[in-house]
Amino acid sequence: MRRFWLVFSQAVTVLLAAYFVVVTLKPDWVATRSVASGAAGVPLIEAPSAPSAPGAAAPVGSFRQAAQKASQAVVSINTSKGAERGNSNDPWFRFFFGDQGGAPQAGLGSGVIISSEGFILTNNHVVEGATEIEVALNDSRKVKAKVIGTDPETDLAILKVTLDRLPVITLGNSDALQVGDQVLAIGNPFGVGQTVTSGIVSALGRNQLGINTFENFIQTDAAINPGNSGGALVDVNGHLMGINTAIYSRSGGSMGIGFAIPVSTAKLVLEGIVKDGVVTRGWIGVEPADLSPELMETFGVKARKGVLITGVLQNGPAAQAGMRPGDVVVQVGGKDIGNVSELLSTVAGLKPGTATQFKVQRRDEGTEMTVTPGKRPKPRQQQTPQR
Repeated sequence: MRRFWLVFSQAVTVLLAAYFVVVTLKPDWVATRSVASGAAGVPLIEAPSAPSAPGAAAPVGSFRQAAQKASQAVVSINTSKGAERGNSNDPWFRFFFGDQGGAPQAGLGSGVIISSEGFILTNNHVVEGATEIEVALNDSRKVKAKVIGTDPETDLAILKVTLDRLPVITLGNSDALQVGDQVLAIGNPFGVGQTVTSGIVSALGRNQLGINTFENFIQTDAAINPGNSGGALVDVNGHLMGINTAIYSRSGGSMGIGFAIPVSTAKLVLEGIVKDGVVTRGWIGVEPADLSPELMETFGVKARKGVLITGVLQNGPAAQAGMRPGDVVVQVGGKDIGNVSELLSTVAGLKPGTATQFKVQRRDEGTEMTVTPGKRPKPRQQQTPQR
């Protein structure tokens, strides 16, 4: 009897060891199961049911948690504009073509809830000229929104809604982004409903694109399409890194080149609009130009980096500090300047009335001067061409 139990215990031990090896090295041999399906009884192999609970662990490499965390605070924005009457008031026009009262125009975009007080960040071009704005939350609630302020020079706008239990996104540090970091774009492309796409940061500091006055875009290959404007660009933790703004496209759809405004810029605009009703920027009164062989020869410039000053406004902040045409601005406040866009953005970030050190090269000599920037004038609005 004792020998029988000894053999039995050894057999069980061997079987358990074999099972442990199979489960460890070939879990699919144990996890899969063959079932009969349908009237024909066709044998199928199905994977084990994955946990469907909201708190269940996400598969390796999944962006589920980031998407769930951020998408609740991303909204759809529907706008309407008054009908354009065109030449319908012209009696001769009505005589030949009849009374053609234009139909109201509808617009579509996205936005991000950034405060429990109801502030929503979006693009200026999404709400520009809108007579009515409706915000649709991810939980199907809809509410009218009003424009608190806009900043056309960065293409940002701040809306406000009055609603309780608002989901709020967490702001990240866009200055810490690096090329190659994974990001998600969340918005409402083509009005199909909230959509999440993934990609990487393709480039940083994109400027001179001719989109905005102040450009410092995050470039990404996450799919961005019409309707995504104003939506969120988030990192793998679901933190807001930028506001999706524009795409490079020849077809109207995504070609893997999208641009987002960094959240660092958006915070400055938000603070300025909420606090003062307008964004205040620095200004020194110069006409800058990127260095070129022709300009360098014309002004006798020997510098190899920086921004050439081709004109100085009389009695402006730069003129009062002693800056002259032909000077090359190399540094502003200790920051190196490489092109006109960098100079424009850096000066705009200066606080009006606060003196700042400028490093300038004048022919063969380098010099430093203290410039006290003034308040940047409001941009002139382009007049609508007469038809």
